[in-house]
Amino acid sequence: MKNLLDRRTLLAGMAGAGAVATLPAGAQLPDWVRQPVAPPSPPVDYLAVARKQLAMQSRHIPQTDRIGIVDFGLPSARPRFALVDMVAGKIDMFPVTHGRGSDPQHDGWLKSFSNRVGSLATSRGAYRTSDYYWGANGSSMRLAGLEPDNNNADVRAIVVHGAWYADPSLIATQGKLGRSEGCFVFGEDLLPMILYKLGPGRLLFADRLSEVPPMPVPFQLPPVADNIRRAGSVNGTFPTTAD
Repeated sequence: MKNLLDRRTLLAGMAGAGAVATLPAGAQLPDWVRQPVAPPSPPVDYLAVARKQLAMQSRHIPQTDRIGIVDFGLPSARPRFALVDMVAGKIDMFPVTHGRGSDPQHDGWLKSFSNRVGSLATSRGAYRTSDYYWGANGSSMRLAGLEPDNNNADVRAIVVHGAWYADPSLIATQGKLGRSEGCFVFGEDLLPMILYKLGPGRLLFADRLSEVPPMPVPFQLPPVADNIRRAGSVNGTFPTTAD
């Protein structure tokens, strides 16, 4: 008889659990359990950004077939260099570094921009790609800053080049790329294609376009009645089992 009762109790409990599961999501949990979740930010229309920036900088940009857009609102673990084909309307995304001065904690997120000489930071704004050259980092391409926020690009030697610390394989092992000294650095295998498609006379625009996700809200503990005491607070002993 006892086994029969236990079975009936178990089945009743399972049925009750099923009934709870069918309730609306908002009715299943009390307020203190349902933590607020920030709504996702809308995706960035990189083609629209490219068109807008090209219209603003058209007098400086002789080649308008392809444009590079760097979205520093994304971490270095995400493809954030958008190579925009203005003729076909096609967008290809690739990983790219930011400067160590923009990410002192080296957590993969750009915190700030700087145009100051010696800052080792990334500068925001529109650039015109310039000539190719062979330098300390191999094949590279110079950049001309077109705005007050990046007009020290030449003095700071801010260029496009390749390096091992920008290899996308690092994302799988470290969860981020390495940091540059402000240059736009790509993986060495990826660089030749970038230099070919984003050759001299084109527009490169960098800014924080995607919204940085908000800091998580601290988990709120459940309300506790004033008359509840901790286990053992009355008789001085603590339970030894979880029953």
